[in-house]
Amino acid sequence: MSSDSSQPGADNAQGNVPKWQPPRNTKGAGGTSPQVEKALVDVRSKIYPRSVKGVFARWRIWMVYLTQIIFYGLPWLEWHGRQAVLFDLLERKFYIFGMILWPQDVIYLTVLLLISAFSLFLFTAMAGRLFCGYACPQTVYTEIFMWVERKVEGDRLARIRLDEQAWNAKKLRLKATKHFLWVVIALWTGFTFIGYFAPIRELGGELIALSLGPWQWFWLLFYAFATWGNAGFMREAVCKYMCPYARFQSAMVDSDTFVVTYDFVRGEARGGRSRKIDHKEAGMGDCVDCSLCVQVCPTGIDIRDGLQYMCIGCGACVDVCDQVMDKMGYEKGLIRYTSERAIKERMTQPQVRRRMLRPRVISYILILAVICGAFVYTLATRTPMRVDVIRDRGALGREVPGGLIENVFRLQVINTSEEAMELQLSVTGLEGASIHLTENGQDRIHVAPAGNRLLPVVVQVPISSAKPGLYDISIQAVGEHEQGRKTYVNERSSFYIPK
Repeated sequence: MSSDSSQPGADNAQGNVPKWQPPRNTKGAGGTSPQVEKALVDVRSKIYPRSVKGVFARWRIWMVYLTQIIFYGLPWLEWHGRQAVLFDLLERKFYIFGMILWPQDVIYLTVLLLISAFSLFLFTAMAGRLFCGYACPQTVYTEIFMWVERKVEGDRLARIRLDEQAWNAKKLRLKATKHFLWVVIALWTGFTFIGYFAPIRELGGELIALSLGPWQWFWLLFYAFATWGNAGFMREAVCKYMCPYARFQSAMVDSDTFVVTYDFVRGEARGGRSRKIDHKEAGMGDCVDCSLCVQVCPTGIDIRDGLQYMCIGCGACVDVCDQVMDKMGYEKGLIRYTSERAIKERMTQPQVRRRMLRPRVISYILILAVICGAFVYTLATRTPMRVDVIRDRGALGREVPGGLIENVFRLQVINTSEEAMELQLSVTGLEGASIHLTENGQDRIHVAPAGNRLLPVVVQVPISSAKPGLYDISIQAVGEHEQGRKTYVNERSSFYIPK
């Protein structure tokens, strides 16, 4: 947010820079800027977030429940006698409820990535880092691990005192209990993760018998270690120093984006006071400078310094500030979700919401609508059969007994449905052309449910049907499913008649 020196609280150690803005990047005595020195101290300092209750805290808890029910529960769901969601890398099949995807369906993955990207752009343009604050795995698992930490070691002050005291039996017991629970959660998370790539029920039996494969052990322990390390130790460092989203979010927000914002016009000049005095007559703002907004922040920033890339938009500071305003008898919303323009122009929340549908947001919505519409349409009209025709380059064309010329092809047939299928082959494009399997001379193929067959076939034509040269042909495949439904696929290729 921009400022001028006429704002309250402008006199500080930095000259005419208001207190609610970060300090200017001036060089210190040793040639290092105060910002760099502060960042180096922050890296080495451990943050002890204080627990808080409120509207946004409840939203975070509900999102933890929702995301973890989906993550931990989805692999255990069954669909037609198999795991509902399974990414079978060995068989190269992705099962997603009633849909089976093959490597040839990578376009759907590409479209999903595009939808995810534009959804992120849309949410960020409208309301900042909503994903970071409520649904990011780093945030969710940090919230879970901190809940365990609070239950075992106590709230903020108790944890600080525990870390500062010398090692004794009580401290060892509490630390061991906390890490034991963390490791159990991390291992269960790693087990669930590999349960998306191998049948989880079989995986459970193999884990109990300690008979997992080498790669399964590797990914189980690797993912468990990453969860334990990121959520238990690194926490805010991932958001502040490792997450790329924090670095480019500023390109997606503008002065009309809803973000967690400190109302410096109301709040400055800040300072402690008695509830009995009229702070307005004393020339003071609504901020009592209690620093609770800093104590509850999971990344340890001071939201009163303005919008910072380290802010994950969790709203913890909003909840605790509203509680302080209640106790002081002041109006809530000193820290709130609003826009930069709203603070500068003193707009009401309805006025701010009306500005949310601006050209950038409308563009994202239209692009998302087109991509999602096309994605749903292609899935709805997707044929449950794929046929790929590959010419045999080793034998372009040859004469066989009976006055025939034949070309050899390889036919890859993929049944993407969960019903068995009988495939009838035919060929057009040349007079008298016929197609047969090389193994039995027939023109019918049986393909199992979710099956994949690679078969050599020959196309034969009479020598008298055409002159030497290269001709376009069309191979038709008619698939009849068990329930009587038929699927038609045409694949073009070429037929070579030698001289």
